[in-house]
Amino acid sequence: MNTHTTRAKNHGASCHGSGGLAPAPPGTPVVALVGAPNAGKSTLFNALTGSRAVMGNWPGTTVEVCRGRWRAGTTKDRTVDIIDFPGAYSLDPMSPDEEFTRAKLIEDPVDERPDAVVVVVDAANLARCLYLVAQIAEEPYRIVVALTKLDVAASRGISVDVDALSRATGVPVVAVDPRRNELSDHLADTVARELERSSCCVTPVRPVAISDGTGMDGEDADFAREDARFAWVDEVCRDAVTSSPAADSVSDRIDRVALHPVAGPLVFLAAMWLVFQITTTVAAPMQDYLDGLFGGPVTDGALWIMNTVGLTWEPLRGLVTEGLIGGVGMVLTFVPLMALMFLCLAVLEDSGYMARAAVVADRLMRAIGLPGKAFIPLIVGFGCNVPAISATRVLGSARQRLVACLLVPFTSCSARLTVYVMVASVFFPEHSGTVVFVMYLISLGLVVLTGLGLRTMVWRTLGSEPLVIDLPVYQLPGPRLALSVMWMRLKGFLHTAGRIIVATVIVVWALQSTPVVGGYGFGDEDLPPQDSAYGAVSSTMAPVFGPAGFGTWSLTGPLITGFVAKEAVISSWAQTYAVEDPTDADPEEQAESPLAAAIRVDFAEASGGHALAAVWAFMIFLLAYTPCVATLAAQRREIGLWWTVVGTAVQLTGAWALAVLVFNALRLVL
Repeated sequence: MNTHTTRAKNHGASCHGSGGLAPAPPGTPVVALVGAPNAGKSTLFNALTGSRAVMGNWPGTTVEVCRGRWRAGTTKDRTVDIIDFPGAYSLDPMSPDEEFTRAKLIEDPVDERPDAVVVVVDAANLARCLYLVAQIAEEPYRIVVALTKLDVAASRGISVDVDALSRATGVPVVAVDPRRNELSDHLADTVARELERSSCCVTPVRPVAISDGTGMDGEDADFAREDARFAWVDEVCRDAVTSSPAADSVSDRIDRVALHPVAGPLVFLAAMWLVFQITTTVAAPMQDYLDGLFGGPVTDGALWIMNTVGLTWEPLRGLVTEGLIGGVGMVLTFVPLMALMFLCLAVLEDSGYMARAAVVADRLMRAIGLPGKAFIPLIVGFGCNVPAISATRVLGSARQRLVACLLVPFTSCSARLTVYVMVASVFFPEHSGTVVFVMYLISLGLVVLTGLGLRTMVWRTLGSEPLVIDLPVYQLPGPRLALSVMWMRLKGFLHTAGRIIVATVIVVWALQSTPVVGGYGFGDEDLPPQDSAYGAVSSTMAPVFGPAGFGTWSLTGPLITGFVAKEAVISSWAQTYAVEDPTDADPEEQAESPLAAAIRVDFAEASGGHALAAVWAFMIFLLAYTPCVATLAAQRREIGLWWTVVGTAVQLTGAWALAVLVFNALRLVL
């Protein structure tokens, strides 16, 4: 096997660090899957690889790439390493994704490039897709064109002759329908046959004519080459395409409502509300079940096993039940919510509506320097920040993804809602609903103000470019594809974030189990919280929050556990005051509980008699500071450690400043 083939295999097999797919054996051919956005490229990739795929950022970049295994050939005995490159309209880069595709196909050393390229071409938009084919055909590549959406083209009165298209382009063309899993062995056979061709015989399919640039320099030569490509595209379309007038399509009729200046935003809000409702209401019982499962039968089972084998050392028992089982349980309680969110987003993407939502929200989002489709992850964030961070992948620009990831934590997730309801029921029993609504309005305000601040002070040109996006035809989402996309995204999160969450839960447990006074041992069940390392850290932090009106260890301590998960704030209070956690009670019962009474006394003493002002400051700090360790894990996965640290510092500093400002302003009037 030639050097080019061997080195390319090793490079492709290590394209990113996500787990779940073992490195390909040396010498495995690498096939690049390229094509315009919405051409069906990722759908084809998922259909070809199934569960034999992983997703992650290419090393040294913020560009996400999928890689998987594919069995090519009639006998399916040849394994191919297939890489799903980001969507690109051409190799003239207008975004980081297109820059990445150009670099890997054109600028990298020849011995590090893919062995073959499958170009996915949308039959309904043939001319636009063929420009990319023209550019790749000018390079010495084995090329196969996968022609998709022939049914969509037919509905528009467009007929494409596959054989004529192959003759006109000079490359093999195979019709596929990945949404219906109609891939045809012909595609696998064709790719396998192309790979059998010796590399010494591979030459550009469409060499640029000498007249394209002879005697020209710089821009004139570039324009000449572009004109030659467009002329070639026109010639190919004349030979392979016939068209007839098409009736008004279903997509056109739906778009009259979906893109209407008034009805469009209402449809968009209804769609987002439905996603939010599905995520929060359907996932909640499953989350409660998993929480109860790990807190009950699993923990009881672990204790029974330890009792059976005679393991009585309390610290180790506590590590197993409260640390390991608690940490794993917390990770798994995220699974239903994230799975539903990823599934909803996959359905919206596959149906064709996501592109319309971006158009509708574009004007509003451009005010804070983001494109319209950035509104999707922000809306998702009101359910849970973790899948919202992952949902920023719908944005094409790395900088836009970065800004959206920094803004998502300011959206008030459902975990914070538990604390809002409890605190509002204790201090504002007759207006608790209004208080919670105001907190969500404050959350929206923080998103807008932070976005404007980032645009003004950091990226002044962010969002200045117009929105250019394809509007694919509406189609019924494919269950198999949606579930495949959901599983791939969920698997990627669990692999990266799960370890961090479990480790953090264990650290918090260790702090609560470590005594800082005499008379107690590590893991002693009778250890008072204030006499643990957790209490000591809380006492050290407390003076920082004195200017905000809640500078006691018992009020600031829950903010530490809230860093792991906001739901833990109330249970930490219950442990601190040695009373029952009333989270499951209705608001009236919560307001009259022993925990409510203890909290009232604590806030009154800490604030010097300005309890209501301190409560508002506390809730705003809870809203604005770092959501939870799972969100940080998701941010690190999407934007890297540096920007995660920067974002966390901004959130903590801003939350403290807001809390101090609110307390000192409200104590003058409350």
